[in-house]
Amino acid sequence: AGITPVRPEVGELVTSLDMAGLSLTLVFLDDELEQHWLAPVDTPANHRDRRGIAGDLPVFKIAGAAIEAGADIDEAERIALKANDSTRSFGLAFDGPTLPGAPEALFHVPDGQMGVGLGIHGEPGVRDEPIGTASEIAALLVEGILEEQPARSEGGYQGRAAVIVNGLGTVKHEELFVVYAKVAELLERAGITPVRPEVGELVTSLDMAGLSLTLVFLDEELERHWLAPVDTPAFRRGNLPEIERPRRESFWEAGTDRIPDASETSREAAAKIAGVLDLFETVCAREEAELGRIDAIAGDGDHGQGMAYGSKGAAVAARTALEAGAGARTLLLRAGDAWAESAGGTSGALWGAALTAAGSVFDDGSGSEQSTIVQALDAAVDAVQRLGGADVGDKTMIDAAVPFRKALGEAFTGDNAAAAILEAAKVARAAADSTADITASLGRSRVLGEKSLGTPDPGAISFSILMTELGRHLS
Repeated sequence: AGITPVRPEVGELVTSLDMAGLSLTLVFLDDELEQHWLAPVDTPANHRDRRGIAGDLPVFKIAGAAIEAGADIDEAERIALKANDSTRSFGLAFDGPTLPGAPEALFHVPDGQMGVGLGIHGEPGVRDEPIGTASEIAALLVEGILEEQPARSEGGYQGRAAVIVNGLGTVKHEELFVVYAKVAELLERAGITPVRPEVGELVTSLDMAGLSLTLVFLDEELERHWLAPVDTPAFRRGNLPEIERPRRESFWEAGTDRIPDASETSREAAAKIAGVLDLFETVCAREEAELGRIDAIAGDGDHGQGMAYGSKGAAVAARTALEAGAGARTLLLRAGDAWAESAGGTSGALWGAALTAAGSVFDDGSGSEQSTIVQALDAAVDAVQRLGGADVGDKTMIDAAVPFRKALGEAFTGDNAAAAILEAAKVARAAADSTADITASLGRSRVLGEKSLGTPDPGAISFSILMTELGRHLS
């Protein structure tokens, strides 16, 4: 997995594969260099708390070559982690990317400035600096990475490094080669030999104007796998012998999943739940632009889009299940899968897990009581916190969800679920608004420090909005 925010999605994948009797080894990449101005948040000692950016390419390449050479899963994991720990990337931006369908870029860098220390999804830099010449930019990137150059040792790193100068979308090859010429000169002065350098648009962020430098500090083993030929849709280099592969004569085709039998009362509850998901779809579409705007200040700006896509996918899946006669449990389980699959990103995984957990409280054989709704919401919040690993104060969705759950439990008296939800939603909104006063402890926002102050967490805001709408709908 390339970046830390995908850990909830990967966590769900691991759970699913475990249930299917399969095992999975995870390697999270973290080559992003945010420099010493972020200490103690970001230091070489805790580099595995960082995120993966353009270093994804050489780490995946090296691990793939090892597997092609016969490495088993444990050996591949060892080599991937070794490559990850030997890789550092440093990037900067001149302007932000534009999401598909968006009227303008996620952010703009002030005239005459460049954003330094950016993430893979087009997030703004950690700080702005006066824009430099190609030589000055090369020096900034090289000097930054070499601050974390490992010690040279017999049988280990001896001054040879894989080098990647990567364009993010609208900085093209001619400009990249000008930067690389200076990078190569500076590396030579530092006694470092570039090994099979790559210059081009290899790991991009839509139409973002920017570039990054990646160094992999090689030993003999890593260099061997870095130099091995590769032939994939995304990256080709060298010549591989032709392999006779058997042609497939048949292909898997998706069938129609059987809907478990459900009682009439459960189908009635399912219809009400489908109505709620239709409402969520409408609300998320309405709030998409604002949630994206908030997220772009200290994140990648896709939260609104993710919520819109996820809620739409869940609503469609719910309607399909309802038409097939699904009960409340089955409908929610399918809606949860659809939300996670449709949205992508952290919010998709979390909301998918929330709906799935809520579904586990319902029963296809019976209807629902007022208490069932409250229990389902409690289970949903518990699933989000367990999967995301966040606590109150980390500036995430949990900052609104946990106070909501506590207030809901206090307000519910046994027969007033709608009123209790509305009351708890007020608490959630106040808690969400208060996240503007704290800095994030998780995800990309944690490294943007002061930039996140004054802006509430988009996940907490979207949660409070949907809970408010849920309470109104049930009333």
